[in-house]
Amino acid sequence: MKAVRIHEFGGVEVLQLEEIEHPVPQADEILIKVYASGVNPVDWVIREGGNDFLKPILKLPLTLGWDAAGIVETVGAAVTTFKKGDEVYGVPNFPGNGSYAEFVAAKANQFALKPKNISFNEAAGVPLAAMVAWTGNFELGKLKIGQRIFIRGASGGVGSFAVQFAKAKGAYVIASASTSNIEFLQQLGADEVIDYKTQAFEDLLRDIDVVFDASPLRDEGERLKNVQVLKDGGVLVSVNIDFPFSDEVKAALDAKHATGELVGGKGTFVAAEYLKEIANLIDEGNVKVIISKIFPLEQVAEAHRESESWHVRGKLIIEVRKEQ
Repeated sequence: MKAVRIHEFGGVEVLQLEEIEHPVPQADEILIKVYASGVNPVDWVIREGGNDFLKPILKLPLTLGWDAAGIVETVGAAVTTFKKGDEVYGVPNFPGNGSYAEFVAAKANQFALKPKNISFNEAAGVPLAAMVAWTGNFELGKLKIGQRIFIRGASGGVGSFAVQFAKAKGAYVIASASTSNIEFLQQLGADEVIDYKTQAFEDLLRDIDVVFDASPLRDEGERLKNVQVLKDGGVLVSVNIDFPFSDEVKAALDAKHATGELVGGKGTFVAAEYLKEIANLIDEGNVKVIISKIFPLEQVAEAHRESESWHVRGKLIIEVRKEQ
């Protein structure tokens, strides 16, 4: 089968399209015929060698890609949740061998039945970003109906899901983005949108219940501004697990009796449970999957270059095979 693998860390030149053996599922795994894989910033972070959090657990050679949508080909002896022919989506083996491949074997509990009303390409844009957004909003942020959440980096893959999930659950959503993305975020349901190029959110906001920072910025001053707008007892959630909270930020949080959380910092995602609920929201029309561009497997380097620009609205997709 074809797969995009790396044998060393580096730039896009280390991405190699190869012929490798089909994976064989273990007893608790399913073998998936992959139709599409999403592209996430973590893909090229790992391609470059990872960060302090990931480096100790990366092993080469490695097949990249941790968003998969496809059809179950075979099931392991202990699997009772799926059968051959089921259409599924999920996060296979992070950060092990992933879904830039024609087939992937992964634990069944990392997958759920894909939303019925969307294509494989759209479904592949959901799992990892959506679970980060879900975990940030609800598991760590404890967001409740009627509360106010401020989402930074709201037009990207994680942020656009965070906006929609928060709105679907009855929160008041304030988002920040560049001028060109204001209307886009309003269409996703944001109640207010702050243009970070012309407006200083720290001068406009106070007493926010949850700040969800999905921005790629790793900046101490920006973190302190996030804390500044929190209410007493609020929650700051950041997606930048490789940028721990400093003593100064911790002190600012303590002064507000607030909590700071890093998505991914407390074990693994409850993949199947979250993916089922997310699929229901998509099928009910409460959440849209925003696709920016679709690339064939052979153009994975171009997809990585696009992702590295940090100017992607929604998700980039690798189409492994055409949907019939």
